[in-house]
Amino acid sequence: MIKIIKNGEIYSPKYLGQKDILLVNNKISLITNNIKASKFPVEVEIIDAKGDLVVPGFIDSHVHIAGGGGEGGFSTRTPEINLSTLTSSGITTVIGCLGTDGITRSSEDLLAKTRALNEEGITAYMYTGSYSFPVKTITGEIKKDIILINEILGIGEVAISDHRSSQPSIVQVKQAAAEARVGGILSNKAGIVNLHLGDGNDQLNYLEKIVKETEIPRKQFVPTHINRNVDLLAKGLNYAINGGLVDFTTSTTDKFLDNGETKCSKALKYFIEEGVNINNITFTSDGQGSLPKFNNDGDFIGLGIGQVSSLFKEVKDAVLSEGIDMSKALKVITTNPARNLQLENKGKIAKGKDGDLVILDSDQLKIKSVIAKGKIMIENNEVKVKGTFE
Repeated sequence: MIKIIKNGEIYSPKYLGQKDILLVNNKISLITNNIKASKFPVEVEIIDAKGDLVVPGFIDSHVHIAGGGGEGGFSTRTPEINLSTLTSSGITTVIGCLGTDGITRSSEDLLAKTRALNEEGITAYMYTGSYSFPVKTITGEIKKDIILINEILGIGEVAISDHRSSQPSIVQVKQAAAEARVGGILSNKAGIVNLHLGDGNDQLNYLEKIVKETEIPRKQFVPTHINRNVDLLAKGLNYAINGGLVDFTTSTTDKFLDNGETKCSKALKYFIEEGVNINNITFTSDGQGSLPKFNNDGDFIGLGIGQVSSLFKEVKDAVLSEGIDMSKALKVITTNPARNLQLENKGKIAKGKDGDLVILDSDQLKIKSVIAKGKIMIENNEVKVKGTFE
């Protein structure tokens, strides 16, 4: 019921110094120096974090939690994700989505998995729809899904500029975005439009036209896979400089930026140096998503699978290899997605926020312990809470 995390170096993600954190039930109740367990009339669990860093639980806002459809046939359908796969990667909040396959994978199936993860102890939300336009929903309407189903925050992962998309018209994208926005307004949600960007020539042209020709603001859209190729990255840089949100996919590591990989850590440094406001950038893993490889004729030649463990790895590399300040690098998986998705109680270590915390080794930034909603999920690298069928 009551836990005290003692003597950790706190990044909220802003650096707060060495302090104690008091957790009561599932909330952060106090952050100060020298909290004494003897002051409480009940048993108190002490977690010694001396010499360690304590940071907010990570938010991964693009994960195929119910599995993804494989572009290589039925045998390549990717499996559902396990609870401990998420928590051992420091992820305490996850947003699920569908991708190419909206037939053998349904929004109803995704909703069931979302609710299952909430029951198992972390926080889970989802997007309604898949790659296709018109957006396939549960209730029959985008607005109804967002307004009436608590777990649904917006639509996605809807695909443009990709040979696997439904080749939507700009009118279809406008209408879907307008529905999502109004649904969000009426339910006090983000109503976000999570847009998959492929290797097509349209790139961000649809978004630029929509923002220019309608009243829908840039913040309504989160274009993802922006580091898919060098040309798209350049377009994304300009889009972000003009105030747009952009999302880097941490599982994408086989493309090139200059002479190095388009690792998100390198791309993050590049965007910061070019003047992009870091608050406009997020990282997501595309975990459990199928990562197909196609030749120049569009023929399937191989398949990988997205790993949620890549999420913090790229943040860690941003700090240790690229020299980005820890408090700044953490934003892309904590405060930034929390703000974009209007998750008021997530993404920050502060009084009244949810008790979602990650304890890191201060030297190599290895994940040691993870607390979700005040409950210890990982303790000193040992899984304490497993999913129902693990």
